[in-house]
Amino acid sequence: IRTALEDIELGGELVKAGQTLVVSIPAANRDSARFPHPDTLDLRRQATGHMAFGHGIHQCLGQQLARVEMQVAFPALFQRFPTLRLAVPPEEVPLRTDMAIYGVHRLPVTWDEP
Repeated sequence: IRTALEDIELGGELVKAGQTLVVSIPAANRDSARFPHPDTLDLRRQATGHMAFGHGIHQCLGQQLARVEMQVAFPALFQRFPTLRLAVPPEEVPLRTDMAIYGVHRLPVTWDEP
């Protein structure tokens, strides 16, 4: 939630000083005008300007640790379990839409034993 400090036009709408704004981070990160194919999971995407870790003074202090964890964890996971895959159809993965942080409640996976 943010409060406009001065009158400003956003997306063709006038926001007056003192008005409160609520920004949907999941919607902002799926803006097709900003990100090509926003609903496609692409771990190699070099997108900049996303809102995953906030912005400005509200930027997440742990973002660099999270990035390093993903750079180490994903390759290690897929190297150890090369046949790792969803155990249910994607539409059955329970999305976490009841919280401020987007994600899933559970991610059932399976793999083939070597």
